[in-house]
Amino acid sequence: MTTLTRRDLLQLAAGAGALAATGKTLAKELPPWGAGIKISLQIPNTYDDDYLTFAKQMGVEYISIGGRKTSYEYFAGHKARVEAAGLKIANMGDSSVHNMPEVTLGLPGRDEKIEEYKRYIRNLGRAGIHYTTYAHMGNGIWSSERETTRGGAPARAFHQSTAKGYWAGEVFEAPLSHGRKFSKEELWENWAYFIKQVVPVAEEAGVRIGVHPDDPPVPELGGVPRHMFGTFDGYVKAFEIANSPNVGICLCCGTWMEGGAHTGKNVLDAAREFAKMDKLWKIHFRNVTGPIPDFVETYVDDGYTDMKQLMRTLVDVDFRGILIADHVPTMVGDSKTGWAFSIGYIRALYDMAKEERGRS
Repeated sequence: MTTLTRRDLLQLAAGAGALAATGKTLAKELPPWGAGIKISLQIPNTYDDDYLTFAKQMGVEYISIGGRKTSYEYFAGHKARVEAAGLKIANMGDSSVHNMPEVTLGLPGRDEKIEEYKRYIRNLGRAGIHYTTYAHMGNGIWSSERETTRGGAPARAFHQSTAKGYWAGEVFEAPLSHGRKFSKEELWENWAYFIKQVVPVAEEAGVRIGVHPDDPPVPELGGVPRHMFGTFDGYVKAFEIANSPNVGICLCCGTWMEGGAHTGKNVLDAAREFAKMDKLWKIHFRNVTGPIPDFVETYVDDGYTDMKQLMRTLVDVDFRGILIADHVPTMVGDSKTGWAFSIGYIRALYDMAKEERGRS
């Protein structure tokens, strides 16, 4: 047991007084993840009880839910419902603030969106939900016309020559999605303007923010650079600017694979490096046919990356965060069939990797 001296107590009191004088509050300690990977099922916010039963039948303990224009009451209500079913909430999103071009590009309405985001973070923390994924893309997710993958399943495709950006009902097109080119410098300034306002709120609320890579991480799309969250070095610099234990990465492995050599590290090395930083908090476990300039999303066992090696890497670094199947191609049957296949495959890989590593 540590005994505080009178000097220690005076210093603590002085520090508390200084914080009070500046209007700042002490950061809330982030809750520990607990042992093991939190394999989670994504479900729509319109889910019925069958979705919760489906999760339990697959052996999944965690649920991820989306939403829009959310409130504390919304979060608390879903949390109570999920927990009553014997499950846990991994994270809950709000599409209104998940990706905000106004913030990324410094467009009109930026300050209002930042205030909306801060309310969202406060509501999450108040409801006892301690993680959220955020995307910082200026002109959406870029795709071409849908194609097919194994067995004729419809899937998202990307060809740089034909792709357009999509987000929240808007369509963004080349060569200039917003009428002009944006510089890397102004995008860094916009990130700093946003994150320096958000960090104190996240720290006070005890909420981790995992930043999703730009999808796809092409160096520039529609006149907007993708240098921050399209490369390993960009993430490192963004973390330095944020300067907070509450800002890390949602490593969408499929998106990272899309970037290929442009990202600066392959997905296995990236996972190891982010884990060393204690910034690896969520994994989107999915696969694609190849890197840019052309790819098709495919089944988790059918892309160009060996997902067995990826799972071995996650177990090797003792990853304890959230892991989801993502962008699952549609299979014959009802809407849950593809998810059942992906989650089953993921659980089998996890059991294999743990056994090889000697972990229970």
